Amino acid sequence: MELRQLRYFVRIVELGSMSRAALDLDLVQSALSQQVSRLEGELCTRLLQRSSKGVVPTEAGLAFFREAQLTLRHAEQAVRAAQQSRLSGTVSVGLASTTAAVLGVPLMRAMRERYPEVRLHLVESMSGHLNGMLNARQLDLAVLFDTGAARRWSVMPLLEEKLYLMRSQSAGEAVASEEAPEPTSMKQLDGVPLILPTGAHGLRSTLDAAFARTGIKPRLVAEVDSLTMLMDAVCAGLGCTVQPWAALSRVQNAALRLRWSEIADAQVRRSNALCSLSDDELSPAALATRVVLADCARTLVACGEWQGARLSHHGS
Repeated sequence: MELRQLRYFVRIVELGSMSRAALDLDLVQSALSQQVSRLEGELCTRLLQRSSKGVVPTEAGLAFFREAQLTLRHAEQAVRAAQQSRLSGTVSVGLASTTAAVLGVPLMRAMRERYPEVRLHLVESMSGHLNGMLNARQLDLAVLFDTGAARRWSVMPLLEEKLYLMRSQSAGEAVASEEAPEPTSMKQLDGVPLILPTGAHGLRSTLDAAFARTGIKPRLVAEVDSLTMLMDAVCAGLGCTVQPWAALSRVQNAALRLRWSEIADAQVRRSNALCSLSDDELSPAALATRVVLADCARTLVACGEWQGARLSHHGS
């Protein structure tokens, strides 16, 4: 016996007509009659009697009608109780600036829709700082690129991002930039003036390892631990940088101000992992937020809104 069968039966008795009840419930009358027949078969008794004026409950049907009404009221109370005790609290989430540019607003929207009583505390910072904050338990979860200091973290591979060489372009180059430039190899970065974050951050660790494999010592002209300042410096022509596509989201009119080409080396990718405190340390709200964040990332990649990214095998 299902709650919907009770609802159907109660509505038929209330309206005194099978056809009017079917219209009210937005059902085909034959389907409604079939549900009543199943109910009567399960109870082994007739509940409704047809007459020239419609349908009326039998004596058994009238007794069942009263109990069905009570059951439905209890079910509605159970739903209200569940809604009133829904997840609440504050969850701290750390996102690197490039990640926040793509994931931040979609995550906020999804949490507001699914868990409106949960308040997000979003922290945007360089990944090295987020790493320290998670270790200090100042964050519940974070998307990080270097999980070597995982300790007791829960780590779930999320996605991988391609990296791009980015530099400023002159007004004359803007016309020619409609065609995608040829990919750039790591060897071609030898002698290129670069502006990168410092070594404490995940992207820098990835690039240092790539430079070491290629046997190149990068020509660093500046180290900047602010994505906005770093991209401003690149736009001003003070040097080039290597960043994921998401960094372009922080540059106004990026297509007119910058040129970028994909790093061709297959191993040069930035791995994103969803890291959190151990499950036994997370609140129910934080556990739910972790699921929503992973869902958001998958959706953004699937919809093509996170360009240059592909889901990790374990995060797909």
